[in-house]
Amino acid sequence: MKIALAQQNYHIGNFEENTRKIIEGINRAKQSGADLVVFSELSVCGYYPGDFLEFKDFINKCYEAIDRIKQHADNIGVLIGSPARNLQKEGKDLFNAAFLLYEKEIKGEIHKTLLPNYDIFDDYRFFEPAFEWKILEFKGKKLAVTICEDIWNMGDNPLYRVTPMEKLMPFKPNVMINLSASPYNYAQDIVRNSIIKAHTLKYQMPMLYCNAIGSQTEIIFDGGSLVYDINGRKVKEMKYFEEDFEVFELEELLQKSGASKASPNGELHPEQSEGSEGAEKYYYSAQEVGKGEDILAYLSNDKNIDEIYHALLLGIRDYFRKMGFSRAILGASGGIDSAVTQVLAVDALGKENVTVLLMPSQFSSSHSVEDAEQLSRNLGCNFHITPIKNIFESFLGELKPIYKDLPFGLAEENIQARTRGNLLMSVANKFNYILLNTSNKSELATGYGTLYGDMAGGLSVLGDVYKTQVYALAKYINHRKKRIPENIINKAPSAELRPNQKDSDSLPEYDILDRVLYEYIELRDGPKEIKAKGYDPALVDRVLKLVNTNEYKRKQFCPVLRVSCKAFGVGRRMPVVGKYLS
Repeated sequence: MKIALAQQNYHIGNFEENTRKIIEGINRAKQSGADLVVFSELSVCGYYPGDFLEFKDFINKCYEAIDRIKQHADNIGVLIGSPARNLQKEGKDLFNAAFLLYEKEIKGEIHKTLLPNYDIFDDYRFFEPAFEWKILEFKGKKLAVTICEDIWNMGDNPLYRVTPMEKLMPFKPNVMINLSASPYNYAQDIVRNSIIKAHTLKYQMPMLYCNAIGSQTEIIFDGGSLVYDINGRKVKEMKYFEEDFEVFELEELLQKSGASKASPNGELHPEQSEGSEGAEKYYYSAQEVGKGEDILAYLSNDKNIDEIYHALLLGIRDYFRKMGFSRAILGASGGIDSAVTQVLAVDALGKENVTVLLMPSQFSSSHSVEDAEQLSRNLGCNFHITPIKNIFESFLGELKPIYKDLPFGLAEENIQARTRGNLLMSVANKFNYILLNTSNKSELATGYGTLYGDMAGGLSVLGDVYKTQVYALAKYINHRKKRIPENIINKAPSAELRPNQKDSDSLPEYDILDRVLYEYIELRDGPKEIKAKGYDPALVDRVLKLVNTNEYKRKQFCPVLRVSCKAFGVGRRMPVVGKYLS
């Protein structure tokens, strides 16, 4: 039996386009001689549809799409993902389902058992877990079909009480097939490979794993669909951040090559023997990846930075395309964050679709303006110089009766940032641009930004990228082709909202700050655990207080492209008025 994996980029609620893509994938599978073609989780409607699932019309359109698709499933089997109605009164109204289509009929329906309700996931809000388990028989083979999270109940601390594969093993399946929508973070490829390797070793059968590709608002799906054979060997890792299509011969995946053993961090060693016992030890969690390494070395290693660069390009490109926009605007300060954002925008959208405003004040250094100009010339994109000195002084003049003779302070700094935000939004409105925000994760974490000023924007490009990673991205970009002026990379970072201002006046040095932030945000360590690792206690208390007291700013922030295992936004839900560590 030949099985095809169709790794495709869907658009939530765009039933016409999604159906067209799926039919195109079916036709390609037919031309390739495949017997069965597999698509990703909720491929019919796109993942994740959120509260669209509460609308009967949305579910009706899913079934209408299935009716169209099944007409093309004549002499080929098709596995697609879609919401399915729960016909029982008890429980939620829907299942997260996989449908087997063949001979222009629905031949089988599998329901997702494990419904994640953590981080960005919200399956249990809408779906009822499966209450029965069965295999799908197709052309003489027994298929153990699971959906995404169903294969993730593994490791030292399983999250669920039921493991679907354990329920399916009594039916003696021949192959595992998983329809997935597994979002990207820079540890996820290692984690995915480990979970699938562990399954093939534990259950002694091959697995074909079809993952989603594309960005849905802030969530990026990186593809990287996987096929492992019965021996626990990786047969294929499909493209990352691109659509892809491959066909595999099941009989070849079922060929045993003698007893073999997988090492936790490498390939199989056939000379060593091991059965299914202990296979789970090859599974890594996201928090274990990089464990033992220096935090900054891990965050900024070549592999992670290369992945982050391509993930952000996909995130920008899909956000614009799926929103129906083509052109971006951003404010260029001559600093590292706006420079990296500008390069990413040009690489994602094309230089002709990126416009930049340089908005110097009386506190801006001449070299910052020159650096920003040089960057735009290097990139070949449009830029305009719009000084804000007169606007700023006009504000101060109007506010003089209220401010009286109070000294210059944060309010005056924020007027400058909000003036720039106002100018950027005005141009965006006038010319139908989307404003790209340039704040990084270190700044967002500590509240080092002005609401409605430099925190304005339609999409945050670097909001899940620590400052030290921004520098690594700049060096990565220049290694490929020198475009960012060296002075931007080498100078001390500054908001330039008052004379001789530097970020270090308000924040710890970024090489220390980012380590503490990672311990708290990604690893969820508390103050005692972080201090025990040798960090200055007063600094730890100060940083954690900054994070928690600035939640109100992040609540009003634009969508953040997610590249880590814990990003600000939909996956991190904190109360604004909480007292903890504040």
